[in-house]
Amino acid sequence: MIRVEKLSYGFPAKDLYHDISFSLETGQHCALIGSNGTGKSTLVDMLIQPDEYLFDGKIIRDDHCRIGCASQFSIKDKLQECTVFEYLSERFLEVQKDIAQACEELAIAEDMDAALEKYQQLLDLNEAMDGDNSESNIRRQLYAAGMTDLAETRLSQISGGEYKLLQIMREMLLLPNLLILDEPDVFLDFANLNRLSRLINAYKGTLLVVTHNRYLLNHCFDKVLHLENCELQEFDGSYTEYRCSVLREKLRLRLQNAAEQEEIERTEQMVQILRKRATDMINPVIGRSVNAKQSQLDRLRARQIKAPFIEVREPEIVLPEVTAAGTCAEAASETEFEAESRKPVLRISEYQVEFDEDLLRHVSFELLAGEKAAIVGANGTGKTTLIRDILRNDHPSIQIDENIRYACLSQLQGELIDENRTVYQILQDHGMVSRESARRYLAKFCLEEELLDQRADQLSGGEQNLLQIALIADSDAEFLILDEPTSHLDIYGQLALEKAVSEYKGTVLMISHDFYLVSGCADYVLLVEDNTVRRMRTRKFRQMVYDKYFDRKYLETDRRRQELEAGITEAFKKDDFAAVDKLCDALEEISRNEGE
Repeated sequence: MIRVEKLSYGFPAKDLYHDISFSLETGQHCALIGSNGTGKSTLVDMLIQPDEYLFDGKIIRDDHCRIGCASQFSIKDKLQECTVFEYLSERFLEVQKDIAQACEELAIAEDMDAALEKYQQLLDLNEAMDGDNSESNIRRQLYAAGMTDLAETRLSQISGGEYKLLQIMREMLLLPNLLILDEPDVFLDFANLNRLSRLINAYKGTLLVVTHNRYLLNHCFDKVLHLENCELQEFDGSYTEYRCSVLREKLRLRLQNAAEQEEIERTEQMVQILRKRATDMINPVIGRSVNAKQSQLDRLRARQIKAPFIEVREPEIVLPEVTAAGTCAEAASETEFEAESRKPVLRISEYQVEFDEDLLRHVSFELLAGEKAAIVGANGTGKTTLIRDILRNDHPSIQIDENIRYACLSQLQGELIDENRTVYQILQDHGMVSRESARRYLAKFCLEEELLDQRADQLSGGEQNLLQIALIADSDAEFLILDEPTSHLDIYGQLALEKAVSEYKGTVLMISHDFYLVSGCADYVLLVEDNTVRRMRTRKFRQMVYDKYFDRKYLETDRRRQELEAGITEAFKKDDFAAVDKLCDALEEISRNEGE
C-alpha cells in the first residue's frame, strides 16, 4: 500500500531521518513510537503530503491511495448545533449532494467527457466510502464505541474527549486506504480510552498510530515502527514481543561488544610488546610482526559494532528538594492527630463554577503539607477550570497558604511559557546565564542543544512538557500543581516523572488520566462526578478502575513488566549480563502467557 525507501530528511540544525525504510500493508495496525522530538509527527505529515517536503529517498503510494488523518489536537466547535449522528453523516451527505449536482450538469454540459469523468469520480468515491450504507455503518460504529446513546445529542453538549473520538470515527467511516492517528489518546479519560481501544481493534482498515500510551500499545497493534536517533526499526508483531526482541538484541550486541573489547585489548598489549622488542633490537621479522599486528588491531577497531539501536533515553528528573518540617511523611501511616497537626497548604470551601449550567458545586477539601492528591474525572467535568481558579488565587472559596512557594505545569501549550521566545531566552529568564549551563541542564531532560535557538512554539508537545518540567525542577517550589503532566511524554519520560513525583517530599495536586501516575504516586484521589468532588483512597480508586474499565490481570501484569524492564536496565548498567538474560526470560514468559 505504501512504501518508504532510504528516506533522509532534516532541518539545518537537526537531522531527523537517515536512510530509513519501511512498508505498510493492507489491514495492518501499526504503532509509530519513539522519544520526544524524533520527528514522528513530521514523518506522518510527509506521508500525507510528500510534495511539501524536500527529502532524499522515495515515498511510494499505491495509485488512488486515500489517506485519512485525525490530529492530536481537537477543538470542538461549540456553535455547531448539529447532532452527533448528523456530524458523522456530513461528509456522506456532501458527496451525495455533489453527485446529484454533477448529474444535473450532465444534461447541459458542453464538455461531456469532462462532466462524465467528474460524475464517475464522485460515484467511485461514494462506493469507496460505502456511502449507500452510511447510516447503518454510522450506527454500527457508535455501537462499537459504546456511544449509541449519544446519537441524537447536540455536538455542543458532549465532552472534549467524546468529540475527539467522534473525529476519529468520522475518518474511519470514510474508509481511507490508510488512516493516520497522531496521539489520539492525549487527554482522554478512562472511559474514552477504553472506547478508543475498541474502535481501533474493530477497524478493518490499515492504521498508523503515533502513541506513547502503554495500554493501547499492549492491546491494539500487530506492527511496530520505532524511530530513534535518525534510524527506524521495523517489527512485525505486538509491542510486548517487540520489547522482548529489542532487549534480547541489545544483550547480544553488548556481549559481542564485550568480546570485541577483550580481543582489542589483547591485541593492543601484543602491539606494545612487539614495538618494545623492535626498539630494543633491530630485526626485520619483528618489524613485520608489529605491522601485521597493528593492521589486525585497526581492522578490529573498524569493524566494532555500533551502539545498540535502542538506548534508554530516560530524563533525569529530580524535583525541588523540600526540607520544611512536616512535609516528608507518609500520609497513609500517620495517626489522625499527626495528620491534623500538619499545616494545610490549600483549602477549598463550597467552591462552585457555572457555565450554561452548574458544572461544579459544593466542592470542599483540604490539602495538607506533604500530601499528593490526584483530581480524576471524566472529560468535561471542570477539572482544569478548578485548577485555573486555584492558580489565579482570587476566588473567595479558595485559599493557598501565603507562605508556600508553588509552581505549576499546564496542559495548554503556551499558557505558562511565552511561545515567541527561544528556549535559551526562557532559560535565561529563569536565571541560567551561560549557554553552556543551559545546554548541560537541558541534556538531563533529553532535550538537545539544537533546541536552545528554537522558539517554544516550534517544540513538539512532549518537548514543551519536558521544558516545563525542567523549569519546575530548577525552582524552589514546595507545592506543585500539575495539569496532565505526562501528556505527550514518551514512555521513558512518563516513567521518569512517575519516579520523580513519588520521591518528591513536597505537596502535589495533579489532574491526570494516567492510571499509572495516579495509582503509583497519589496518597488519595479527588474524584469528580455528579457535579462535585469526593475524596477516595487510592486503593479503592484502583479497584474502581479495575471493575469499570480495565482488566485487573492486565494491569498487574503490566506493572510486573515494568519492574522487569527496570531491572534489565539496572543490570545493563552494571554489565551483569547473566542477570539480564534471566530477566529477559521472565519478560518473554509474560509475553507468551499474554498470547495464549
